[in-house]
This record gives sequence, structure tokens and C-alpha cells, in this order.
Amino acid sequence: MRKMLDAILNSKKGFRLAIMVAVLSLMSAAPMLTGAQTQTTITVVNNSKWEIRHLYLSPADNDNWGPDQLNDGAISPGQSFSLSVSGNQSQVKVISEDQDGCFLYKTVDATSSSVWTITNDATPNCGS
Repeated sequence: MRKMLDAILNSKKGFRLAIMVAVLSLMSAAPMLTGAQTQTTITVVNNSKWEIRHLYLSPADNDNWGPDQLNDGAISPGQSFSLSVSGNQSQVKVISEDQDGCFLYKTVDATSSSVWTITNDATPNCGS
């Protein structure tokens, strides 16, 4: 058995195969070594009378908002918008802003797919 393994590793094809197996093993272990990030989907459903003009994400425990996720788009009443979120946090805050500059937010589970449905019953923060 040892002779056969030596013969394989000493051949060009065998050596390349061994290198490829080692590299693939390292690549598959890398997420575990670096603190794997989760990838999930958050869907915002607009069942309200407001048009959502901006959508932001922040860590659940602070107000460090990221860039607008709608990229100059909007979520009209009756529409929805899904975005992929990756990170190493178990929760994320989703912040929406309507055409009048009023905000709504919700903290959602970032470890599995989540849905946030905005309805007319919501009380937006309009800065007053």
C-alpha cells in the first residue's frame, strides 16, 4: 500500500491530485476557521398606503445604517422587496423611509429567512 501511495504522489498527475485535494480541503475549512457568516433573505412586504423610498440595514444594537438597499427604487403599496443579507450577527435592524421622510423599523432574525410586513396600522416616526 505504501509503495502504491508513493508511486501516485511521485507521478505528475498524482502530485497534482494531492495538491488539489489539499487546496480544496483548506478552502472548505476556511469559513469554519474565520467565524462563518450566515446568508439569509429578508423580504419587506408593503401592505400600507405609503410608498417606501429607502431601505437600510444596521446591526440590531446600534443605529449605524448602511447604504440604501433600494438603489433609487421604491416599494409601492402592494409590492414586496427581497434582499440577501450576510453577516455574523443573529439579528439585524431593517429601517424603511417613506416619501415624507418618516421611518419605520423592525429587528429581524438574521439566521433564517424573515418577512417584515408593513401595514397601515404601523406608526411611523416622522421626527415629532
